[in-house]
Formats: sequence, structure tokens, C-alpha cells
Amino acid sequence: RPTSDQTIPKKTTENNHRSFNNQEPIQLSPQKISLRLRSGSPNTFKVSFKRVEGYPVDLYYLMDLSYSMKDDLENVKELGKDLFAALKKITEHAQIGFGAFVDKTVLPYTNTNKEKLLKPCDENDQQCQAAFGYRHVLSMTPKEDDFKNKVTEQFISGNLDSPEGSLDAMMQAAICGDKIGWRNSSTRLIVLTTDAGFHMAGDGKLAGILEPNDEHCHMDNNLYTNSAEMDYPSVGQLAVQLEKNNIQPIFAVTKNVEDVYKELSQMIPKSEVGVLSTDSKNVVKLIESAYNRLSSKVTLTHDNLPDNVQVIYTPKCKHPGPSGETEGVCENVQVGQEVSSFSYSCMKDKSFTIRPQGIKDTLTVTISTNCECQCSDPGPSGHTHCRGKGNVSCGICSCREGSIGQFCECDVGGKDEPALRASCQRHNGTECEGRGDCVCGRCECHTTEGGNSYYGDFCECDDEHCEKFQNKLCGGNGNCKCGKCECFKSHEGSACQCGVSEEGCRTPNNTVCYGRGTCKCNRCECKEGYQQPRCQTCLGCTDPCQTKLIKPKCSNQIARQLLISAKFRDKSRTTPHPFDFFLQPSILKEIQLSVLIRLPPDCPAPPSIAAIISGSIASVALIGILLLMLIKLVIYTKDLKEFKKFEIEKKNSKWTDGVSPMFLSATTTIENPTFTGE
Repeated sequence: RPTSDQTIPKKTTENNHRSFNNQEPIQLSPQKISLRLRSGSPNTFKVSFKRVEGYPVDLYYLMDLSYSMKDDLENVKELGKDLFAALKKITEHAQIGFGAFVDKTVLPYTNTNKEKLLKPCDENDQQCQAAFGYRHVLSMTPKEDDFKNKVTEQFISGNLDSPEGSLDAMMQAAICGDKIGWRNSSTRLIVLTTDAGFHMAGDGKLAGILEPNDEHCHMDNNLYTNSAEMDYPSVGQLAVQLEKNNIQPIFAVTKNVEDVYKELSQMIPKSEVGVLSTDSKNVVKLIESAYNRLSSKVTLTHDNLPDNVQVIYTPKCKHPGPSGETEGVCENVQVGQEVSSFSYSCMKDKSFTIRPQGIKDTLTVTISTNCECQCSDPGPSGHTHCRGKGNVSCGICSCREGSIGQFCECDVGGKDEPALRASCQRHNGTECEGRGDCVCGRCECHTTEGGNSYYGDFCECDDEHCEKFQNKLCGGNGNCKCGKCECFKSHEGSACQCGVSEEGCRTPNNTVCYGRGTCKCNRCECKEGYQQPRCQTCLGCTDPCQTKLIKPKCSNQIARQLLISAKFRDKSRTTPHPFDFFLQPSILKEIQLSVLIRLPPDCPAPPSIAAIISGSIASVALIGILLLMLIKLVIYTKDLKEFKKFEIEKKNSKWTDGVSPMFLSATTTIENPTFTGE
């Protein structure tokens, strides 16, 4: 049968020297491994990690320079000597850089008044630098004086709101590697010191900034240029870039925001949180203890795991974490201690990478499957395992022509294998309805969940899946046969839910549904057109009296003709019987249908539609004319009355001929001597 094997094309042993000038330090072994696996079979390999003593460290000090950090900045300016002394305890190959941040220089984060942008601090503070988002101050350097001089040149700045642009600054510090000066082989640390929370993706909407962070470097003259055009990064984006660039953050924050950054640390792998004193005097001790926690914990994980491949880590160390499929963890790992992991995987010719979090070293695992049988036939054709009708090939019968089956037990005769399989298929093309196996052209049915067997030519039947009533199969009043209920004599219905009775279907004339339906479950199921509950009326049936606009007397005439017809059709009698005219209503209606066809009633002619319409129009017009004449008469009468009143008042009025007392004659008369009167 196929077997699994592994080869290690590249394995460089760990070096534990202090010189890293000519040789790159190696802490993970092996670096490459190739697995040839049998599909579904696990394989175990060992990965060891050994911390190298004196491994290089790059520390980037990223400081909040908002106004509330004024006293902290003064202490950081005197921090260089102590900080380098702490790093020297860890390694001789330490470098340090410095950067500062506040927030985006747009409203509502920063006062955009021109004077306030240039000097966002209080008026009494003379040393105050202009508002900014993130500024890179010092690239990685091993020189203590460079750090001290650059930090001394820094002054406090300010903004409006409490949260700061911390994530903006960390994102640029992580991805602008050539400007920061990160080394290829080093432990990379970002120490973020702040006393406030942080803005994250979506907060940019407050300033109308809608473009999401693109996770690219945007630095010009050491200043983040896209601060006002691009939103803050999300926590997920930042975590991905920190892990991709093997950067481990240390959040040195004040007590008031400790809980916020602890929650952030849980979402960013390989990160630590420490509490700053109010003036940041304890920051060196905090960094030292956080670094020891980070370096003593080794976490192996993987990237780009192919489909159908599974990896399980089993840590082997003094303080191992639990086995798991996503990572293997060892706590309190000291210099020179080994950490191993075991994995099994299968399928696909693909590769994936195993790496320690926060460290550059990687292991590339290449997988190829071995799915071919490596075996031969045990003997000549006609093996007993194959009923003498074939030979064994890798444990499987290879049948001669004319025989098929797992043990060559089927004789196909004149049919081929597809034809035999087709005989096991019903309508949907599924062999034996998915409930059995096609053996020699016949279905061998499986067992049901209840322990019985499916049956039928295509295993289409079972006695466990019938309709239920009151949570009982066939209501407990029948037997389930091939998916349908066979009810006892006392019950009926699809689930045997009804007792046999016709009481609800009886009519006043003692018929069942008036003979126009059947009684099921004590309810009438009427013929087409007749209405429940007892099929008495037929809303869809035509009424000859209504269709011909016949008056009620037409119905009496039809009934009379029916009675006469009924009497005439009784050929067994020679004389009229006194009860011939008293037929049952149901019989009368059935006879009525036949009589109407052969003996149409002599109904009066329907009225003329044209005459009715013409008469209606003429009536409306006449009424309209009469109304107009009446209105005209009322108006005329009123006007005549008013005119007579006016005449009477005119006759009774008395007019005087005197001069108006308001009139005064002229006191002086002047004549024009040149006026001739012409």
C-alpha cells in the first residue's frame, strides 16, 4: 500500500554566537521540509526553536506629543542613557529610533484656525510646535547622543479631542521600513507611550474623510502626508501589517486607559501592555519587563495552509500550551531551550509556511500526495477471492469480461455494466433512490433509521415516513405502508385522523351532500361549481331565467312543464297517479335540465335594450329642461317684484328746487377785455 515519507532539503543548525556581522542568526530549524503523504494518513515532523543569545534588537520609541504629555516629554529627553543601558543588558547589537504623533490636523480633531494650527498650546507656552499627525524624528541608530539630541529638539503640540492618531502613526512606522531603518534580522519593537485612547477606522467620517486606509507608506520630509485625506486604519489592518513585518508592539500607557489597550493587545499578536507613571519615569523598567515577557513566549503558527491539509501543534517544552490546529505555544522559554511541534497533513502538491510570531525565521513545508498503489498481483487469474472469475490487483478484484461486482459475483449476460445500473434507476436517475446498492442489476436495500428495511424494486418504500396526526404515525388509527396510511375501518383521512361518519354531510331531505359530492372526514367534498357546506348551491352554474332577462313567472311555467313531462315519461302507468306531481326537489332539478333542452319554455320576449336607453336619455333631457324653466321662472318673479317696489318708491319721492346751502356765489367778477365771445 502507499506509504508516507519525509525529506529535509535544508537544515542549518542554530548558532549561538554574539557576532552577527557576517552571518545571519538562525533560531528555527529546519528551514525546509518535503512531505510525501498517503492521502488521509498523518505524518509527524519535528520543528525546534532556540533563542540566540545577543540577538539584535531594534526599538522605535513612538511618543504622544499632545499637550497632556508635556511633563512626560521632559523626562523622555533625559531617558536616552537609561534606555540604552537597558538594551545593552539584552544585546550588544541594539538600535533605537524616535517618532511622534498627535492627530489629524482637521476639524473636529484639531483647531484649524491659522494661528492655532501654528501654535495649538496655551498662550503662556512659548515652546510649542505646529499641529501635526505623525512625524518620524530619528531613524534607527546605535548612538546614544543622536537619540538625546533629536529628542531634545522636540516640543509639545496640541489638539482638541481626547483620542489621538496612534494607529495612523503605528501603521506608517510599520510599513515605512526603509525610512525607519528596520534591520532584516532583528527583534523589532514599537514602544507606544500615551495617556489617551485612539481613533480607528470609521472615525474619519467626522471630518468628511471617507477614503479607507490603503496600508501604504506616505512619508515626505519625515511627515505623514495623507493624514487629512485618508481614514485611520482598522485594528485588523494594523495587526496584519505588524505581523507581516515581524513587529512586536509594547503599549506603555497611563492607568486611565490601561483597560482599553489591554483589549487592543488581545487583538494584536505578540503585544504587551505596561502602566506608565504620570510622568513616564518608569518607562525603561516597563520596556525591559515587557520585552522579557515577549521574548520568553514562543508561538509557532502557519500561513497559506492549502485546502484539505490539517496541521496540529503539540508543544514539547517545560511550560507547554495546549495542542491546537492554529498555533503551538511555549511559555517561559530561556536561551538555548528547544520547542518542537508535530503536524499531520494530507492531499495536494502545495506549500505552506510555519513561523514563530514576531521573528523572521520560517519553515517552508512542501506537501505531495502518494496516491498510487505500490503492489503486484499475488497469482494467476481465477483467484478464489474473485469467485474464480478474475485476478486480484492491489487487493481489488479485476474481473474478466462478462463478470462485474466487488467479487466478480455478477454475470452480465448480454448487458454491459451501464445497462445493469440503469435497471436500478427509477425516475430521477438515482440508483435505488439512494437507499440501497445496485447489485447485479437489482437493488439491495439498506436499513432504515428505525431498524427496518427499505423495500420495493427501487427501495422506494418504507413504513416509517407516513403523515402524522397528534404526533402519531397515521394518528394511531392505521398502518403505514410505503409512505401512505392504510386506515382501520373505523377511520379515514390522509393521516387516519377522522372517524367514519356522514352526520355532517346529511341534508334536510335526508340525502348526502344533495347527491352532488362525497362525504369525507364528515365533510362534503362537492363537485365542481357546487358550494360547501352541503353542495346545495352552484354559483358558477348558468340560470336560464337570468341570462334571458325573464320575469319570475317564467320559473313557474318551467316547473309546470317539468311536472307534465315527469308524468308523461312514466310509461309503466296507463293512468295518472295522484302523486305524480309531487316529485322530490332534487329529482325535479335533474329532470329540469333535460326538459329545458328538449322543451324550451314559452317565456315572454325580453324588453328592447335600445328603447330603454333611448327612453332614459329622453327622460333625463326632459327633466333638465323643466328644471331650467323652473329656475328661470323663480328669477323672473323676483326681478318683477323688485321693479314694482322701485316704481312705488320713485312715485312717492319729493324733490326740492332750492339752491344748495353749500353753494356760494363769486364775490368778484373779472372780464377779459380782449375776449370777443367768439
